[in-house]
Amino acid sequence: MALLHLTDEQVQTWSREQKDRWWLENVYKADMAQLTLRSGLTGFLLGGILSATGLYIGAKTGIGIGVGLTSVILAFALFRAIAASGMARDYTILENNCTQSIATAAGYVVSPLFSSLAAYMLVTGVIPNWWQLMVWIFVVSTIGVLLAFPMKRKFINEDQAPFPEGRACGVVLDSLYHGEGSEGVFKAKLLGVVGGLTALYQAIVSDGWMKLVQFKLLAMDKWAGMKEPWHFQERLDQYYYSWAAKAEGWIPTILGTDIRQLGLRLTLDAAMLGVGGLMGIAVATSCLLGALINFGVLAPLMIQLGDIAPRIAADGKAIPLNRAEIVNQWSLWWGVTMMVTGAMVSLAAKPEIFTSAFKSLGKKKDGAKGSDVLKDIEVPMWISYIGVPLFSVLGSWVTHLFFGVPFWIALVSLPLIFVLTLICTNSMALTSWTPTGSLAKITQFTMGAIDRSNPGSNLLPAAMTSEIASNAANLLSDIKPGYMLGGKPRHQAVGHVIGNLAGVLFCVPLFFLLFLPPDANGVRSVTTLVSDQFAMPAALQWKGVAEIIAKGLKGLPTSAVLSMGFAAVAALVIEVLRIKTKGKFGLSAVAIGLGVVLPPESTLAMFVGALVFWLLGRKHKTAGTPGHRLWVEGLEPICAGLISGAALMGIGNAIINVLLT
Repeated sequence: MALLHLTDEQVQTWSREQKDRWWLENVYKADMAQLTLRSGLTGFLLGGILSATGLYIGAKTGIGIGVGLTSVILAFALFRAIAASGMARDYTILENNCTQSIATAAGYVVSPLFSSLAAYMLVTGVIPNWWQLMVWIFVVSTIGVLLAFPMKRKFINEDQAPFPEGRACGVVLDSLYHGEGSEGVFKAKLLGVVGGLTALYQAIVSDGWMKLVQFKLLAMDKWAGMKEPWHFQERLDQYYYSWAAKAEGWIPTILGTDIRQLGLRLTLDAAMLGVGGLMGIAVATSCLLGALINFGVLAPLMIQLGDIAPRIAADGKAIPLNRAEIVNQWSLWWGVTMMVTGAMVSLAAKPEIFTSAFKSLGKKKDGAKGSDVLKDIEVPMWISYIGVPLFSVLGSWVTHLFFGVPFWIALVSLPLIFVLTLICTNSMALTSWTPTGSLAKITQFTMGAIDRSNPGSNLLPAAMTSEIASNAANLLSDIKPGYMLGGKPRHQAVGHVIGNLAGVLFCVPLFFLLFLPPDANGVRSVTTLVSDQFAMPAALQWKGVAEIIAKGLKGLPTSAVLSMGFAAVAALVIEVLRIKTKGKFGLSAVAIGLGVVLPPESTLAMFVGALVFWLLGRKHKTAGTPGHRLWVEGLEPICAGLISGAALMGIGNAIINVLLT
């Protein structure tokens, strides 16, 4: 069934009252089930599980992954199968939309855990209580919901803004329920098969799962005399190094440094293959280039010059050089400079994001102030008028109470919420992209200029403003498919709050379990936040900016300062070339900088994944062929299966290791 929509002329000439009346009479499905017990519960559980995979991938790559379409496909397949068995009726299209809405909202709330909040812990050495993180994240995400729904009336009802990502989700839902339902089943099966095979692979390369099977279930430590569980090596080069250690074989070095210290390893990481497939060949190539320049050229040179050297720990022992030490001591600075400069230049190159956002506020159409025909189904405006100030002050208070940020500084940052939200929403409406990272730096530098003594004074207000702006913008994109399909706005508002709660309840405990496990004495330390498995690149970027604000460039080696200057110029040139060639110049300064703080083995795996899917896409580009259906139309289910299968088993492995120690 073709989705109904207004013509361009109607969008330009009709008042909002006319548009609302048309939608109410032609699109709105008053009697169709939407936020039911089963859709709410399914969305809560799917959202919690998928947000956990988002936390896992975010900690590895610094990239937030969307879970909307994945939840759509999974919910469709689940209830289609239940309906076929006769146990329950099939999902309605609006129940599925509600499920994905809840799941998507759950996915949004995890980003502070692998970015700003993790950076705060790294900078201060303070680990807040789990319940404090839960309260802070939930309050901040709720402000985003309260801001989103008044803006819905402007951007969606009146402007009929495209929101490309949200529209794509609406089109997929419509095709599943009113088109070829078999296509949805095919994609669900594809996701399930790939996810299952990936989970099996991840189990046999995981020491925790093999310990559970071999020692706890089969008791092989008792009757077979095994001391350690057997498992395949995810790092494929480990087989060679094991042989080389016994046979005194050749160990490759660069300028005298063992390449293993540089993090140059060969790893078959299924999750990173999936991430690479989703990010595309251009971004993956840029990440790999950044890694090769840093770890293959600059880091070995700086080690030889002595600007990167082993440090002495508090107990007097030397800390051997490894990838994390190299990044923290030297590479972080030019990598962060590349990312920040690239993001700011890219943002400045889109003035329409700013101009159209503020011009749209001044537009008035005849009849726009007429009767509110949707007053009985829209979220009442008074809820936002009261809720936004109330929760904003509450957010400032808990930021002061939990993180030691002066209450007045948190309050001073509040006006930036509305400016950044407006910019983010307009950007999302036009491009499905939110410049959250670059906009966060505005708050971070502004608050840092007011109070340089307390890192939390720039980290937490920036985290609050950027997360609220990002949440509101992303939720508006999530509201778009509901508007297209005739959903009830109030149900979506409640669904978003449920999703926020799901993400917090699932991911905060998981955050402590994965990244802050207690030692033998039950003490947690921030030293476990960044590891070879979880590089926390987004947190390192926030940390780098906070340290520049607090300390300036004092204490950095001259070579690091020079590298920052060269990086800024290079990022400017790269982004200008991208702009001038309208995106044909394939490199990205932000992605090059990301490649510096990511483990090189991860960037290589992402590049391999992107390359494989790019080559298969070119080979099977003809629509209608089996290869095109599998590798082009099935790209997202395959990548989602790789990511979810590896992430869920990786999370399970970490939990098992904690429980069995």
